[in-house]
Parts: sequence; structure tokens; C-alpha cells
Amino acid sequence: MSEQILDARNLLCPLPVIRTQNQVETMSKGDTLCVYCTDHGVINDIPAWCRINGHEILSIDEQEYEIVIRVRVGECR
Repeated sequence: MSEQILDARNLLCPLPVIRTQNQVETMSKGDTLCVYCTDHGVINDIPAWCRINGHEILSIDEQEYEIVIRVRVGECR
């Protein structure tokens, strides 16, 4: 299992979710994706996308100017 990083900083909704989706499609079940974002909408948008698509949120870390969301890839639907 591997961990990948996605830099979605300075992108506005819906681009962080779209980029996350595109990256996850290249990954295997059990892999981890760390998404770095600056749009606070991702705090709701990426977890909602994960619930719909069978992926798991491992953590959401809100820092001063960015948000880091760790996603474990599940069964891609």
C-alpha cells in the first residue's frame, strides 16, 4: 500500500473534489491520499464524496492557512 500527495491548494470548489476523484482512480484499495487544500469547503465536500464512493476519511487537519485531508481508498464504484 502506498501514500500519495495531492496539492489542491488555491483551487476553489469543485476542483479539489474533482482532482481528488481523478487521483483516487489511479490508486489501489487501501492506498492513502493526502490532499492539501486552502478552500474550507473541502471540509464538507471531500467527506461527502468519500461516503458516496466508498472511501474512508482518516483525518482532517485544519491548520492556519490550509487543510490536510487523509483519505483511505476503498472499493472504487
